[in-house]
Parts: sequence; C-alpha cells; structure tokens
Amino acid sequence: MRISHMRCNLAAMTVVMAGVGIGATTAAAAPFMIVGNDEKLIWDAEGKPVMSPPGKDSVVIVDLADPMSPKIVANLPLKNSVIGPPVNLDIDPTGAVALVADSINVTKDGDTLKQGPDNKIYVIDLKAKPAKLAATITGASQPSGLSINPAGNLALVANRADKSISVLSVNGTDVKIIDTVPMGDEVSHVVFTPDGKHALATKNTVNKVALLDVDGNKVTYTKRDLLVGLFPYNIVVAPNGSIALTADNGNAGSSDGNVDTVSVIDLTAQPPRVIDHVTVPDSPEGLAFSPKGNLAAAADALGSNKSKQDFFYHPHGLITILRVDGKKVVKLNDIEVGGLPEAVCFTPDGRYLYAGNYIDQDFSILRVDGNKVTDTGKRFKVTGHPASARMSPR
Repeated sequence: MRISHMRCNLAAMTVVMAGVGIGATTAAAAPFMIVGNDEKLIWDAEGKPVMSPPGKDSVVIVDLADPMSPKIVANLPLKNSVIGPPVNLDIDPTGAVALVADSINVTKDGDTLKQGPDNKIYVIDLKAKPAKLAATITGASQPSGLSINPAGNLALVANRADKSISVLSVNGTDVKIIDTVPMGDEVSHVVFTPDGKHALATKNTVNKVALLDVDGNKVTYTKRDLLVGLFPYNIVVAPNGSIALTADNGNAGSSDGNVDTVSVIDLTAQPPRVIDHVTVPDSPEGLAFSPKGNLAAAADALGSNKSKQDFFYHPHGLITILRVDGKKVVKLNDIEVGGLPEAVCFTPDGRYLYAGNYIDQDFSILRVDGNKVTDTGKRFKVTGHPASARMSPR
C-alpha cells in the first residue's frame, strides 16, 4: 500500500510457536514463506483509514512442504507495515537469515493517532529452532522495499523518506550498514540482477527506474534513469536477467478506476531501455516472476479498500497473469482473489502462486500448470493482515 512518509520504537521481542510444537517443524524447512502482518491500519466502509497503536503486528514463518496445506511454524511479534510495496522483507539464498524493514510507526498526537516513518531493520535467524530475532539495526528513514543479492553477502534497502539506498553487509546474522547511496528522489524498492553486478531501484514519485552498478561491496548510482509508467512501486527481474518488470501503481499509489501498466525493461540492451508497457487493471502493486521465467503475476487492488460509493470499488482484487516469451510480455488473464491483494509470490518450483489478501487476512492459493494458472479455491488464514511476503529461494 502507499501513503507518503511515515516512525517507531519496539520493546521486548519474544518468539512463540503457532499451530505446532516447538520441536515439530523447523522454521527453515524448505520451501517456506515469510509474511509481515500489519494490525495498525485498516479501512472502514467509507474507505477512510482507521489506525490502531502498535503492539499487535507480527512476522510469521510458513512451512510450505505441503503447498495446499501451509503451516505457520513461527510467529514473531515484530512491527510491519502495509505502507510501502509488499517486499519490505527478504530471505537469503541459503534460507538461513531474513531481513525485515520496519517502515512506519503509529504514535499518539493528543487524542488522535498519526503515522510517521520508522527506521528499523530486523535480522531474523531462520536456523534457530524456532526462528528468532537476532538483531535490530537502526537505518535511514522509512526503509521499504529491500533485496539480498544472489551471493547472500549484500543487501540493499530503499529508504523512501530519506531518498536513499542503504547498503548492508550480510554474514549470517551479522548484518551491518556499510554505506548509504543518495538517490535524489524517493525510492520504494530495489532489486539485484541475477549476476549480482547491477541493481534497479524504483523512483516512484518521478516515474523512473534508476540503474546502479555493484562491484563487491561498492554500490554506485550511475545517474541513469529510465522513464517507465506512472508511480512505479515494485520491480522484479527475470531469472535469466534479460528483462525487468515494474508495477506502475498509478495515481500516486491509490486506486482511481483507471487501468495501469507493467513496464518491460530490456536489460540486455546497451544501454538498458524500456521496450513495452502492458496494460493491467487498476493499481498493481504485488509483483512476482515465476522461477521458471515463463510467467509473471501482478496483484491489482481494484479499489477494494475504497468507499463502497466509489464507482471503481470492488469487494475483491485481481491477480493478473502475464506470459513471458523472451522479451515479449503479454497479458493472459485475471483471477479474482480477496480484498486488497498485496504480496504475490511463486513457490520455488513454480507450481503454486500465493496472493496475500490484506482485508481478508488470508492467502489465495493458485495452481500453476505450464502457462495456465487457476484458483484452487483454497485459502490459507494467517494471524493478521498480510502486508508483505517473500518466498525462500528453494
């Protein structure tokens, strides 16, 4: 979700198991999914935001050994936020550690509650039985979309309010901020290319994607920006590194009844350039590439958190399925899911697709068969409103 610049404090952290005994399943069972739940913000029937004080958010680890019957194996009382793209967390390639950005806090202002930027990054030890908080890092203002590189030794965090990207060294649970890269404009998400030598960051407020070079621990902003669609909020790169896709959220990150786009960036061209815009329904945000590289999926809000009186209101959102053939991307179909779908992610084998429905507090489970994606009709309930989710690499 969106809203502009937002801040926090978190007290004692404990880990509790949900649904299984502590020794029954390890959090690092593969494949697994990490989910951030936000209990500070919902919308009423008029589409107005209703805030609650912090203290009930959580980050959960979900075992997907049986994709049709996911199991929550760890529940950590860590703050999370729907304000920002649903990729404010990531898992390293070995499945040993996860990073979670704490973007927004809610504080009292007299008799009212207000939102403001936070600056925390949580390091979670996924090898612990059960998973546990290993460290809390103080970063820049409003850390949002983040990614860990393919080697697992470097991470980048987009800081929306600070208009910068934090560079973090990753050595297991020993994670440190080693540099900050000024970006000049607000950045919402940043991803590495599969070879780890480059990165791309979405400059959502100026409708651009910034290109960065990565040499070891040194990250350099090339000062080359690509003009994409309106309000590029999220970005993914194909497994073979040939193209990148952006979710162009439109209308400063809010549904308005108009169609939006997914932009296609050719990363093999010298220099890289935008080669296409694919029309998708209103307000795409969640975005994922199949590990097989043949499909991508965008989660479209479709006004599902707006007033029922708005002409573009729908009680549900959509998942738009895109077929990818080399550098050609075409829309296949839309699949109805729950209210305000945020995160969307494929399982590591590419056979299932999960869509996190924020309003309904669950995940739709979709089956993937070649280029065909269908709703299994199965929903997986989580312990709160799923604001973000990321899948383990394997």
